[in-house]
Amino acid sequence: MKTFLPSKFIVDRIEDRCIKCKVCITQCSFDTHYYDEDDDQIKVRNQNCVGCHRCVTFCPTGALVVRNNPLEYRQNANWTPEMIEDIFKQAETGGVLLTGMGMDKAKPIYWDKLLINASQVTNPSIDPLREPMELTTYLGRRPDKAAFDNCGNVEENITPLVKIDVPVMFSAMSYGAISLNVHRSLAQAAKNMGTMWNTGEGGLHSSLMEFKDNTIVQVASGRYGVQNDYLNSGRIVEIKIGQGAKPGIGGHLPGEKVSADVSLTRMIPMGTDAISPAPQHDIYSIEDLSQLIYALKEATRYRVPISVKIAAVHNVSAIASGIVRAGADIVTIDGMRGATGAAPKVIRDNVGIPIELALAAVDSRLREEGIRNQASLVISGGIRNSGDVFKAIALGADAVNIGTAALVALGCHLCQQCHTGKCAWGICTSDLALTKRINPEIGAKRLTNLLRGWSLEIKDMLGGLGVNAIESLRGNRLHLRGVGLSAEELKILGVRAAGE
Repeated sequence: MKTFLPSKFIVDRIEDRCIKCKVCITQCSFDTHYYDEDDDQIKVRNQNCVGCHRCVTFCPTGALVVRNNPLEYRQNANWTPEMIEDIFKQAETGGVLLTGMGMDKAKPIYWDKLLINASQVTNPSIDPLREPMELTTYLGRRPDKAAFDNCGNVEENITPLVKIDVPVMFSAMSYGAISLNVHRSLAQAAKNMGTMWNTGEGGLHSSLMEFKDNTIVQVASGRYGVQNDYLNSGRIVEIKIGQGAKPGIGGHLPGEKVSADVSLTRMIPMGTDAISPAPQHDIYSIEDLSQLIYALKEATRYRVPISVKIAAVHNVSAIASGIVRAGADIVTIDGMRGATGAAPKVIRDNVGIPIELALAAVDSRLREEGIRNQASLVISGGIRNSGDVFKAIALGADAVNIGTAALVALGCHLCQQCHTGKCAWGICTSDLALTKRINPEIGAKRLTNLLRGWSLEIKDMLGGLGVNAIESLRGNRLHLRGVGLSAEELKILGVRAAGE
């Protein structure tokens, strides 16, 4: 017996505006709109609509409106419509429910409960329009102290550091999960702004080798695309242990998205599912991780820092401490609001912890152990604006990664259909007819504008603190105050309550 699931959205067509140009039909990749020859009308299949707004955006006469379906279930605080519909789906399919993007549940967002202090009289503010503001950040292991030779020059036995001009980088998003045009947009914008973009676990397309000075290459459990030239095509090599959207779970790229180009880059057969194991099968201890870290340092001739990416989980501070002691130069922590191309809903909604708490706990632990200088901290998972970036650095991050925000800048409407490969905006797809909807030059310009705007806002906030360098903000939690937080939350975050 098949259970009918009501459509989530209703597409209203204003008939006296519709000119039957069929743009909605050609633009919708989910087959929502169709032309009925018998009635000479364009009609809709509401059950196919995912709320991506592509048709609304491109309708030349403004004839379309997409709205939520007003159909309501009997009110029940315990059994929400989403829970009922999820059971309907699993009763029909017997499979795991997948979703794209990040968590959409109303879990606490601590960025919104943190406020930034400001200077007034005794410590006057600084005008960033008239005085220089330093946003340059160096990522990597720093020595315990500077060593000088007999001539007074700094000895050059310092581990490699990577300079970024803004403390914001682009998160790991693999080729196949997103299109090549999106990768090129990210890479070009990173070069424009003097920062980094991350290949994710899908390898590096040969046409993007020109961006090697701004590229982070990732080594994940599937080892897709990993070979010597790949490792030496990045400025940072990142070992992916976990990610915030699905801690403890491996990667999955559906075969529908493994095109000829994706298969060549990933070094797998075309059309086959790319399923990464949950663990890296050569890492079952901190000692194993240390071996891989130094194997990658040997492979790259000690020229680049090695990063280790983990999900934000309950014992994250102890894990991060072990990673630093294992030789990692950068620790990247991804929080529970991090997005992904495909994740089981039950994992996304129930596993992991908010990045704010994880960051504060890790920074405090590394400082207490006297090893904070031995690795940089990079965080991701829910960074939405420059205010979030600023607060993350005050909590102890050296830099942040953005993924969803970058895709929104390219046109993403968070319809959560990334796993289907039908992205109407040409972002999370390998369909050549759809991928051309992203123009890499325009995409790079939009991403560059986003980072430039955030940089200006960060400088304004620094000036408001009376601080002229991002280095002075890092880990200085006295610049933050909490609102609406319990005593325990304030303790974990290491901030005072507003008004103190």
